[in-house]
Amino acid sequence: METAGRAQAARDRVPRVDPYGFERPEDFDYAAYEEFFSAYLVILTRRAIKWSKLLKGGGGVQKSMTVKRYIRKGVPLEHRARVWMGVSGAQAQMDRNPGYYHRLLRGERNDSLEEAIRTDVTRTFPDNVRFRKGAEPCLQRTLYNVLLAYGHHNRGVGYCQGMNFIAGYLILITKNEEEAFWLLDALVGRILPDYYSPSMLGLRMDQEVLGELVRTKLPAVAALMDGHGVLWTLVVSRWFICLFVDVLPVETVLRVWDCLFSEGSKIIFRVALTLIKQHQAFILEATSVPDICERFKEITRGAFVTECHAFMQKIFSEPGSLSMAHITRLRERCRAKLLAQG
Repeated sequence: METAGRAQAARDRVPRVDPYGFERPEDFDYAAYEEFFSAYLVILTRRAIKWSKLLKGGGGVQKSMTVKRYIRKGVPLEHRARVWMGVSGAQAQMDRNPGYYHRLLRGERNDSLEEAIRTDVTRTFPDNVRFRKGAEPCLQRTLYNVLLAYGHHNRGVGYCQGMNFIAGYLILITKNEEEAFWLLDALVGRILPDYYSPSMLGLRMDQEVLGELVRTKLPAVAALMDGHGVLWTLVVSRWFICLFVDVLPVETVLRVWDCLFSEGSKIIFRVALTLIKQHQAFILEATSVPDICERFKEITRGAFVTECHAFMQKIFSEPGSLSMAHITRLRERCRAKLLAQG
């Protein structure tokens, strides 16, 4: 009874809708979250003071070792848009192209592009109150605009499923559709090239790279996958396509994205390897393909990923050295392999 009472008290204190507009699921553990967040709030407050001092005086955010260290320890919500815009190069692109975003929206019509986007926009984040038609303002229109402008801007990509979730998060953080557009361009055009192209070569290549990294660092897991004939795309494609959106808890995704904008795509491999290594014993208990797939879903839930600050500390202490040079070599090898397969 005492445990039930604590759980109900926590449910009464913790808002049903999170700060980003997402409704908490029915099975949400309010008591565990409250315990975590009370400790995390102390960290957030300390980081906010440090960031305010660092950013005092306005101006853009430039990459430096200090900024990199600060970002790894977490960017407060009130500074996140400004930091992402600075370290990703999106702010510089926007400054060099005044009025460009709005010209894209006034450009020529493309019925197939508009229909593809319109179809997905209505299905984006049904659990977020800000994306519902009755919301004021309703972010569905903002999301449509950002995706349409990007489709005109990058005709080689146009629109690809998965981009709606990424753009949606960018809109929630920036609260500015032009900034969301330029951040989307930083991700799709520079940080993750060929992830969303028609061939999705970059996406397929990076899933192969993860397989190679697992083979080197966690050979027992690689052997399990090989033994059951499981392709990595079957279990991790959503991790890569949606950059962990709707995979990990919101705050954890945002902490990962802090580093993604600052350090590039190697962060995706760090997160993936940490998840797999932390739960290696659990994964190795799998006895069938469906069992493997279910276990890979399970490892993205629970306290390990909810406690985002400890999780981020873990990804930089685990899996050891993971340089972009090493990833680049693996990408070249995997790219050649995929092109040879046709």
